[in-house]
Amino acid sequence: MFKPVDANPDFSKLERETLERWKKDGIIEKYLHKNDESKKSFRFLDGPITANNSMGVHHAHGRALKDFFQRYYNLKGYKQRFQNGFDCQGLWVEVEVEKEMGFNSKREIENYGLANFSKACRRRVDKFSQVQAEQSQRLGMFMDWENSYYTMSETNNLYIWHFLKECQKQGWLYKGTDSMPWCSRCGTAISNHELSDGGYQIVKHESVYVKFPIKGKKGESLLIWTTTPWTLLANVAVAVNPKFDYVKVEVEGEKDTLIVGRSRLQILGKKYTVLAEFKGGKLIDLEYDGPFDKLPANRKVEHRVISWDEVGEEEGTGLVHIAPGAGHEDFELHLKYKLDLIAPLDENGIYQEGFGDFTGKSAHKVKNEVFTSLKKKGLFYKTEWIEHSYPCCWRCKEELVFRTTSEWFIKVTPEFRRKIRQVNRAVNWIPVHAGKRMDDWLKNMGDWPISRQRYWGLALPFFECECGELTVVDSKKELKKLALEPRKVDTLPELHRPWIDGIKIKCPQCGEVVERITDVGDCWLDAGIVPFSTVKYLEDKKYWREWYPFDFITEYFSQIKLWFYTTLFMSTALEGKAPWKTVLATGFIVDEKGEAMHKSKGNAIWFDEAVEKMGADVMRWIYFLSPASHSDAKLPFGFHLADEARRRFHLILWNVYKFFVTYANLDDWKPAKKNPSELKLRLLDKWLLERLDQVVWEVTQNLDKYDAAAAGNLLEGFVINDLSTWYVRLVRDRVSPSSQDKKDKEVAYHVLHQTLLILCRLLAPFIPFMSDKMYKNLTGEPSVHLSSWPKLKVKPKASILIEKMNRARQIVELGHSGRKEKGVKVRQPLAGLTYFSNHPRLESELEALIQKELNVKTIKYEREEGELRVDLDFNLTPDLIEEGKVREITRQIQVLRKSLGCKFNDLVRIYFHGDPDLVALIEKNQNDIQKEVLIADSIQSFKPNILGKEVTINQAKIWLGIEKR
Repeated sequence: MFKPVDANPDFSKLERETLERWKKDGIIEKYLHKNDESKKSFRFLDGPITANNSMGVHHAHGRALKDFFQRYYNLKGYKQRFQNGFDCQGLWVEVEVEKEMGFNSKREIENYGLANFSKACRRRVDKFSQVQAEQSQRLGMFMDWENSYYTMSETNNLYIWHFLKECQKQGWLYKGTDSMPWCSRCGTAISNHELSDGGYQIVKHESVYVKFPIKGKKGESLLIWTTTPWTLLANVAVAVNPKFDYVKVEVEGEKDTLIVGRSRLQILGKKYTVLAEFKGGKLIDLEYDGPFDKLPANRKVEHRVISWDEVGEEEGTGLVHIAPGAGHEDFELHLKYKLDLIAPLDENGIYQEGFGDFTGKSAHKVKNEVFTSLKKKGLFYKTEWIEHSYPCCWRCKEELVFRTTSEWFIKVTPEFRRKIRQVNRAVNWIPVHAGKRMDDWLKNMGDWPISRQRYWGLALPFFECECGELTVVDSKKELKKLALEPRKVDTLPELHRPWIDGIKIKCPQCGEVVERITDVGDCWLDAGIVPFSTVKYLEDKKYWREWYPFDFITEYFSQIKLWFYTTLFMSTALEGKAPWKTVLATGFIVDEKGEAMHKSKGNAIWFDEAVEKMGADVMRWIYFLSPASHSDAKLPFGFHLADEARRRFHLILWNVYKFFVTYANLDDWKPAKKNPSELKLRLLDKWLLERLDQVVWEVTQNLDKYDAAAAGNLLEGFVINDLSTWYVRLVRDRVSPSSQDKKDKEVAYHVLHQTLLILCRLLAPFIPFMSDKMYKNLTGEPSVHLSSWPKLKVKPKASILIEKMNRARQIVELGHSGRKEKGVKVRQPLAGLTYFSNHPRLESELEALIQKELNVKTIKYEREEGELRVDLDFNLTPDLIEEGKVREITRQIQVLRKSLGCKFNDLVRIYFHGDPDLVALIEKNQNDIQKEVLIADSIQSFKPNILGKEVTINQAKIWLGIEKR
């Protein structure tokens, strides 16, 4: 006997119980080691999840997909490592700890103490790595949790030291100055690849048009435009496009004549007269007076017009204000033209000494003071509010400034660029255009700025001596060898600040004492090294070769310029090849309206809420069946979509399972190993098994291509359309308690049982909880996750039976459409149906299915070219009308049985009272009705206080009552 199946399952409760059973019975541990002796392996690398908060549903999407393919290959018998990763260092963690502490500046951190702050960061990582591990297990993720890697570990940090040493040996490591995106709140530089993932936000700014008086041409000014008024204090040049047309205009209400791009005259907003027209090249080398030349920092600046082909005609005035100390492209022009450099801001975004009344003020807050100053000098033209994309801190979300700063870089040489692009071309990118996106990034990427002015991160192993010697330490052993006090290295609690700051070395070149630089590393170094640090690259090359390169990784599409890039960069640098063979870059989650989810918008969904309301299996099904699991499409997600998915698939599958268990238990049926050839299969049974073979083959082919969406949609279609809507509907009479053909029941049970078992194995990676619950009950085995993937040695041949069954189903669909058009329900029998087809006539067994489904007495066939069509005979004889009434009475009694909560084999007593003709009809057909709905006896009478209702059948009324016998 199978355990009875709940008609109204609480899937979340079922999942919690299943999870407890897995832990209690050691299922997870057995799963992890199931293929330890296998000669084939699936080498998967888990991109680390940042352990700084509880998971949202967007985290669960990626986690579920990783678990999915590991489950698939485990079922296929592949050995795996199942190593989970936690990302632990950098601003992700620091900013959250600052929020906890109520800090809002680096000064507050330093007053609190770096040791205390680092310990707080570690505590947060410890806390949320545990939270995320528990949440991931609730999602159904099987990993070797005790063997998780942490990017804050000494091992991981030392591997990065090794990488940096190799970069120095190649001559790639250097200290340089640049004008970089800078977060004044976090007090650190931000790299372009960090900005690539949501670093740009649409914001509103008040831009300003300003007049720069031309020297030697009294009453004539250049008109420039800027969206960052604070940068005007650092202006040194104006750029024009030498090929564009410019004009000198006289503007109504203005003293000076103005020079603007001809295509930008509309920005003047007043009446104007064009006095002259010329190419931009004529303006080159003109000198002008800057708007803040009287400030001490600007007194020696020489302002001039320079040529720049990047000046566009889409916005502004066609003349671009250049401030090399406050913009990356401006800085490059400074190098090209040897322009003056004014660096106005300190690390907090505050104007430094030399800027008069602006000194000590935040660049974010001086806009109105700048406007006032310009107006007093007669240089102000107008302001204009604009909405544009602007860089913001990827962690704290504050708007960035550009600041000239000295940073450590890894140089991208032309040779390295060619090599990494070549390496990238060998990777199997899904989707293909993700690889092209990576190539575009590699083609245009600049040198990698790796230093950050923060605290909780990789301690860069750089000891820079005043003599110019740079010592890069590549190991703890080397650090101890170089240290002035070697014992201090042995007693370091960890390789983080402030503890490592106390280690000093003697310069190998001049012998002077040298301290480590205080900068920490870019957090993407931490995750980028894991293809090496997690598989013993330095300790055990044989083990490393067994697992490197990895077969498969997957993350969101945005990781192209982040984790995908840094792992590719570091692997190309160390080994000259990609660290992975296939990369699946997926889409991102949006809400049910298609809008991005954000806490600030109130539409973000946290994992804990979702998993308890929806259930993990439903969440996973939404994730996997979306095109976003195989492309960069958007993935709509929400509670309404979850309800729809549950109704559409999970409940239908569960009801098929319940149907089988209920009827099999009624007949005390027990599974026995039988070859289908031993059973007298009907065509319907053969069709289902052939369709199942097709599904197994096609699902496997799609999953081998990492296409969970295509595979999932195939399974959903099979369960809904083939198994539930067709096979189970047609097999009900064969397994009904009233059916006397025991051998035919045996066949139906066997086919259903085998189909459900194979489905459980196919669905195990998709819905691990429900598939396991079903499989354990159907087999008595410990878990579906310890079984194996269904195998087919060869591709199933094109099936004539499947093609014929498709034609039979098409005839049924056409028949239903015909009935609907005429308004005649299926319960009303019809005299006959004729189908016209250019194919041969269907077997009588298939025609019998059509007759049953369409409720027709006879079926005829006629050969006819063209599309398949049907003709129904809608002439209703008195006998047909009477039979239709009997069917409707039978249906109404079935509804009452269901309302009474009857089991399939419960006998009931029926009472009827009303229209004499209907009463007589029931009495006449009493035996047939009793057989159909398991009636023990029926009484022509009204009985109060029992379940009953009055129904109308062809304008006649009758009361039907029911009670259990």
